[in-house]
Amino acid sequence: MPVFRPLHPACVTVRFAVNRQCGGAEVQLRANFLSICRGLDRITAFLCVLACVVLTASVLAIVILRFGFDTGFIKLQNLSVYAFSALMILSLPYCLRRGGHVRVEVLSERLPKVYGRAADWAALLILLIPVFSLMIYAWWPNLVYSWMIVEGSIETGGLGGVFLVKTMLPFAALMMILQGIAILLDPEILPQ
Repeated sequence: MPVFRPLHPACVTVRFAVNRQCGGAEVQLRANFLSICRGLDRITAFLCVLACVVLTASVLAIVILRFGFDTGFIKLQNLSVYAFSALMILSLPYCLRRGGHVRVEVLSERLPKVYGRAADWAALLILLIPVFSLMIYAWWPNLVYSWMIVEGSIETGGLGGVFLVKTMLPFAALMMILQGIAILLDPEILPQ
């Protein structure tokens, strides 16, 4: 009985590229792109963890200050809102990379895997990439204006840096596009 050992991801990538009869430069370019996407995914994961820690600490501090000492700080409340915003928007590319997004399981369980992959390709090419490209295009003027005026909190005495929070939306949209392209180039990324 043959023993099957899992392949190293680089071997899978090279094997997939060679089966498609790609040249050496294309294999290297593809491997470099996937490596960049993995690095950006690590950065996104770190930012999600950081936002989660900041959110937890700030909410805990708000509760302790409010109920223990009968006081509160607007800046601390703004910090928790900023951390929550960053966590929610950066969770999108994090989940996409790990195959955590919702699919129509009723259909995909009954169809062969080939159809499931075709549906993923169609969803990535027809929906994900155009929608998030449009999001970047539509959000860009607002983001530029926010950076020009160094937008801060609308509340008196609030925490500045709203322009940094607004930057998370196009960053996450770009990450969604890059992760979508990475999934198209290497379908082994998604868990089966």
